[in-house]
Amino acid sequence: MAWPALKLSLSVALVATVFVVLSGTAFGWLLARGRFRGREFLDSVLMLPLVLPPTVTGYYLIVLLGRRGLLGAPLHDLTGWSIPFSWSACVIAAVVVAHPLMVRAARGAFEAIDARQLLAAASLGHGSGSIFLRIAVPLARRGLAAGAVLSFARAIGEFGATLLLAGNIAGRTQTLPLAIYEALQMGDDRAALVLSLVLTAVSLAAMAGIFRLGRKR
Repeated sequence: MAWPALKLSLSVALVATVFVVLSGTAFGWLLARGRFRGREFLDSVLMLPLVLPPTVTGYYLIVLLGRRGLLGAPLHDLTGWSIPFSWSACVIAAVVVAHPLMVRAARGAFEAIDARQLLAAASLGHGSGSIFLRIAVPLARRGLAAGAVLSFARAIGEFGATLLLAGNIAGRTQTLPLAIYEALQMGDDRAALVLSLVLTAVSLAAMAGIFRLGRKR
């Protein structure tokens, strides 16, 4: 039980982290350096999965992506593909709950950059895209890396939204937290303990990476 669930959790968390890093970095830059009406409202919306109960987040995902959902219904009608109870559902749930952590880390890393460095780059002829990719991202790399590691740790430990959107199908959508839940439901305390220790070890390794980045910084 441990290896299939761990393998699924790692694959889901890795793929989710890629999406989270790309999107979270972009939103972090927008919130840190953008000046537009509704910026703080956008920030609040992006932070919602961080404060909402995971079950509420999962419910919203069902409303949006379920077979009869706002996006799920037309998607199913056009392609025949249903998101719920699939590996993709696990990834989507992990992306949604981990995304706020990456946005927050990216925004903080970009806000810590001396604005004079960006102005100097602009005065040398760098466009906005060049400033972002060649100046801002390298300067913020440690904060972005810490956000990526923290997002990975959050994704691999996701439970509530995954349970609602992806279900708990052994070998298909049963991640490590769901395997622990099932073991407890079946009264298999030994399996629950082993799985919990495995998840704890992975989480500790991720946190150790964050602390190491913090010391280097």
